[in-house]
Amino acid sequence: MAKLKDLAQMEDRLVAGHGMCLGCGIPLIMKIVLRATEDPLIVANATGCLEVCTTIFPRTSWNISWVHSAFENAASTIAGVESMYQALKKKGRIPQDKKVKFLGIGGDGGTYDIGLQALSGAMERGHDIVYLCYDNNAYANTGGQRSSATPVGASATTSPSGTQSPGKLQRRKDLTKVMAAHGIPYAAQASPGRWKDLYNKAKKAFEVEGPAFLNVLCLCPTEWKYDEAKGLQLAQDAVDTCVWPLYEVENGKYKINYKPRKKKPITEWLKPQGRFRHLFKEENASVIQRIQKEIDEEWEELNRLAGFSQQK
Repeated sequence: MAKLKDLAQMEDRLVAGHGMCLGCGIPLIMKIVLRATEDPLIVANATGCLEVCTTIFPRTSWNISWVHSAFENAASTIAGVESMYQALKKKGRIPQDKKVKFLGIGGDGGTYDIGLQALSGAMERGHDIVYLCYDNNAYANTGGQRSSATPVGASATTSPSGTQSPGKLQRRKDLTKVMAAHGIPYAAQASPGRWKDLYNKAKKAFEVEGPAFLNVLCLCPTEWKYDEAKGLQLAQDAVDTCVWPLYEVENGKYKINYKPRKKKPITEWLKPQGRFRHLFKEENASVIQRIQKEIDEEWEELNRLAGFSQQK
């Protein structure tokens, strides 16, 4: 069982000096995930908030082998590195007992959208890699445009709220289920608000043979427009309202890792965020009703999948 004090004593693989925003969820996510394996680790990082803020020339915050990839090909890059490692082991140029882990990282823009083709290919081919998506629901690095991870009703620079629209109209893509549908050994959804669950899932992802996918909700005060001091409470509210349920899919079997004792109404997650402020106007009441209905349906479906897995 992981103890926070033990993790705190481990060597930092992402060190101080980065330029990420006050209250950003990325540093917390990375410090937990990078501690989930003690094996040598190679990272391929897509363009995005994490890449830009940790590698401002001539400095870097990375204390491990790290490769910058374009938005669209972080999964291809890390899959190529893993393939090279396997080939060199076969040729005897790397000892057979030497363990190296491979991690691809991207935000939701570089994962749900621009990088989806490369990610799908890497998963289908069965590379022994972990891919981590830090999902802050927007293209936060390039001006706050909507992505396919942006929730219904959110106001973004390319889906602004106004007299003609209540914000984004489309449902967000359920990428965790999309990745699980590839038949990979492990896919999971996690939140920095529950660090032990995130650590355990990252550890399991590194330990499985074959591809693994981690989708982690990433706090973003810049685009979500909330009090950065209340970020972890907001992360917990996402879990308690079931807008971001914690679950894993291991060899096709669904398991819910956390069920709120009393499921909170979606308004408790929406209210603290400026990007949803317009929804609380009388003319947008139907949008909140729609969001609640869709979240309820998705939670029921997840429970059905988990219950079906337990019956197998």
